[in-house]
Amino acid sequence: MKHVTILAIEQSLASSITIPLEMIRAADVIRRIRERHSPARKIVIASHDGLTLTMTGGIRIQPELSITQIAKTDLIFVPALWGNPNAIVNKFPALTQWLAQQYEAGATICSVGTGSYFLAEAGILNNRSATTHWYYFDDFQRRYGQVKLQRKRFITHADRLYCTGSVNAVRDVTLHLVERLFTPAVADEVAHHFTHELKRSYESMLLASEEKNTHHDEQIIKIQEWLQKNFQRAISLKTLAEQFDISVRSFNRRFRIAADKTPLQYLQEVRLEQAKALLKHSNLTVAEIAFSVGYQDTSYFAALFKRMNAVTPIEYRHLVRTKLFNVDTESGGEFEGDL
Repeated sequence: MKHVTILAIEQSLASSITIPLEMIRAADVIRRIRERHSPARKIVIASHDGLTLTMTGGIRIQPELSITQIAKTDLIFVPALWGNPNAIVNKFPALTQWLAQQYEAGATICSVGTGSYFLAEAGILNNRSATTHWYYFDDFQRRYGQVKLQRKRFITHADRLYCTGSVNAVRDVTLHLVERLFTPAVADEVAHHFTHELKRSYESMLLASEEKNTHHDEQIIKIQEWLQKNFQRAISLKTLAEQFDISVRSFNRRFRIAADKTPLQYLQEVRLEQAKALLKHSNLTVAEIAFSVGYQDTSYFAALFKRMNAVTPIEYRHLVRTKLFNVDTESGGEFEGDL
């Protein structure tokens, strides 16, 4: 993926444009530092006509191109709209048509908040899961009845279409897309620079897991979502089965068929991924990390970690931090190039 287009639409939220713009440009700089002499990715702001636009709050943005100058792009961000989204969508039919054409040509599209109205208007969300800003749920449902509106999700993913219910959630999707566009190591570095949180949000974890899940057992998907959100708890599979009104035998059988692993194996993976993030980005002790991800016995946690990763937690922390330090040292501690 070499060409990224971030759309600017009049009276949209500037933050829904600048957040993905800055994160992706930072990722590209990090990639070029790690991979010497690699060419820069093309990352542009575009609008329907290429003229200067005024965003909410009076912020003015000068697009680099008009959409008519972009024959093909690989990734598109559609910003959140301020005010009545129907009026804005009706005003720019050419933009809707362009989005449909780009999606048909293979582009991945991410809409922020009410930006999903453009995707729905283009017809590319028909019979697919999507979300939008909560204030417009009812209106969106009435206007686009063929879209499977997800009122309880802040992020949805269907094929090459991502929708977020708020500007805050676009950070998680962008981080997820950075991992796909570049590498997990670059995504970790971007996360390190753009957030002080020690772990990715539940929605971000869920988004990553959705791409690995090819099954359609809705009940098992709900259980997976619950485990991803509550992994730090003391979890009894018997109690969990009862909570979802399913027998333990059926629970284990269906989970293995759907996820190609047992519920315990799945829970261990979720916990150990979180442990890796804490080892890399926090100064918590191994015992503190073990407890925070759901293990009361530090020795058991350390043994399990080594069995799954071939190194102890302490060795893993040393390896990943040495790698990060070397990258920062090579770059002189600063990014090279324009952000």
